Amino acid sequence: IPFFWTLTGQICHGTNLNPGNARVYCVCRKPDTNCFMIGCDNCNEWFHGDCIKISEKMAKTIRVWYCEKCRSKNESLEIKFRPKKSREKEAEADGTDNQQDRSARMCGECEPCMRTEDCGLCDFCKDMKKFGGPNKIRQKCRLRQCEVRARKMLRVKDEEGSMSKSRDYQDGPLSEDYKENKPRKHKPKQKHRDRVRHPERAEVRDSGGARQCLGPGCVEAARANSKYCSDDCGMKLAANRICEILPQRIQQWQQSPCIAEEQGKKLLERIRREQQSARMRLTEMEKRFHELEGIIAKAKQQVVQHDEEVNEGDDDTDLQIFCVSCSHPVNPKVALRHMERCYAKYESQTSFGSMYPTRIEGATRLFCDVYNPQSKTYCKRLQVLCPEHSRDPKVPADEVCGCPLVRDVFEPTGEYCRVSKRKCNKHYCWEKLRRAEVDLERVRVWYKLDELFEQERNVRTAMTNRAGLMALMLHQTIQHDPITTDLRTNKDR
Repeated sequence: IPFFWTLTGQICHGTNLNPGNARVYCVCRKPDTNCFMIGCDNCNEWFHGDCIKISEKMAKTIRVWYCEKCRSKNESLEIKFRPKKSREKEAEADGTDNQQDRSARMCGECEPCMRTEDCGLCDFCKDMKKFGGPNKIRQKCRLRQCEVRARKMLRVKDEEGSMSKSRDYQDGPLSEDYKENKPRKHKPKQKHRDRVRHPERAEVRDSGGARQCLGPGCVEAARANSKYCSDDCGMKLAANRICEILPQRIQQWQQSPCIAEEQGKKLLERIRREQQSARMRLTEMEKRFHELEGIIAKAKQQVVQHDEEVNEGDDDTDLQIFCVSCSHPVNPKVALRHMERCYAKYESQTSFGSMYPTRIEGATRLFCDVYNPQSKTYCKRLQVLCPEHSRDPKVPADEVCGCPLVRDVFEPTGEYCRVSKRKCNKHYCWEKLRRAEVDLERVRVWYKLDELFEQERNVRTAMTNRAGLMALMLHQTIQHDPITTDLRTNKDR
C-alpha cells in the first residue's frame, strides 16, 4: 500500500530543524517541503507529488505504486488502481461527495485517466478560467475524459456539439454516442387515464386538437384558453358544486350553536343601550341650548345701574399681568379683554377646514362652515368661537352686562349683573363662553353617536357574513366532543 501524507516532515520523519542535516528525497534530491508525497512500494523511496505529476486526489485511486526507476529495472511491476466500490466506500467514510462523483467518471486505468495535463485547445479547455474562458461548461479536458465511463456521464449541449464538429479531437464521437444514449422523458400517465375514463374527449382532442367543455352534460369544444365553451357552462358547474356542498354545511351550522353569533347579539344590545343614552344626552343638551338663549334674551332686557359699576382694582395700579399670547405686561383691570382679543388675533391667522360641509340633522349653530375658495375647504371651528369669520359686534353704551349671578359658585340667585357691558371686566364675553360650552358638549355627543353607529355597522356586517355563502363554503365547525353538541364553555352558558 503506498504511503502519502500532507503533514509536516517533523511528525512523519523526525526531520531535523537544521536544513544542513535534513534528509533528501525524490528525484529532485530535496528535503521535505511540507507538501504532498507518495512512497514507492518497492524501494520505499519518497517522491514529491509535483515532481512526478501525481496529485493527492489521484493517489487515492492508486492501490500499489512503483517509481519509474523500479519499473525500468523490473518490467513486471505495474501500478495498480483500486476498484470503484472500494473508492466509493472510502469516499463515504470521508464524507466527500465530490470525490465520489469524480471517481464515477473515471476508471483510473485508461490513458486519459493517467493524463495530468490539459491540452488547452479543446472547447472544454477554452471554457476554463485558467485559459481565459467563462467557466460555464465546467468539464475537464477532452483528452482526459475516461474512455470507459465518460461516454455515459459526459454532458454535451447542442451548441457545444456544433462547436466540437468544426474541430478534430481524439474523442469527438463521445458527444454523438451520448446523444444516441440520451434518456427520453416519459409522458405523464394522466393522459392515458383520461383516455380510458373519457374516450369521447380523447377522440375530440385527437381529431381537432380542441378540448371538450367541462360543463355538465356539454359535448361542445372549449374556447381558446378556457375550460368551457361559454360562461353558462362554468356557472352551471359552479352551481352544481355549491348545491353538493352547501346543504351539508347549512345542516352543520344549524346543529352546532355559534358562540360568535351570541357574542355579536350581546354586543349589539350594549351598543344600542349606549346609543340610547347618547340620544338622551343630546336631547338634554338641546334643551340647555334653548334655555341659555332664553336667559340671554331676558338678561338683555335689564336696565343699567350706574351706581353698581365695578371699582375693584383701583388701588392696585402697580400690579401687572403678562399676556399668555404676546407676553406684554397688562393692567389687571383690562387683562381679560386684552388676552381674549390677543388670542383671537393669533387664532385668526390659522385655519381648520374640511372638504365636506357639516350635515347633521337637527343641529343648529354648531360649526362655522364658511367656504374658503382658495383652499376649497369649509371652516370647522365652532361658530361662536371662530375669530376668522365672525367678529364681536360693537357694544352700545347703554347695553347691560346681564350675566346671571350665582352664590357659592354653582347656586343661581336669580339676579343679573346690571353694570354696563363696556365697563364690566368680571363677565367679559360671558354669552360666547356659555354658548361655546354647550356647543362643545353637543359635538362630543355627536362624535360618540357616530362611533357607535360605525360599531353597529361592523357587528351587523360580521354577523351577516358569518352565515353567508362564502363563509359556509370556506369555514366549518369541528366538534371534538361527540357527547355534547354545545360548544360553549361553562362560563358562557
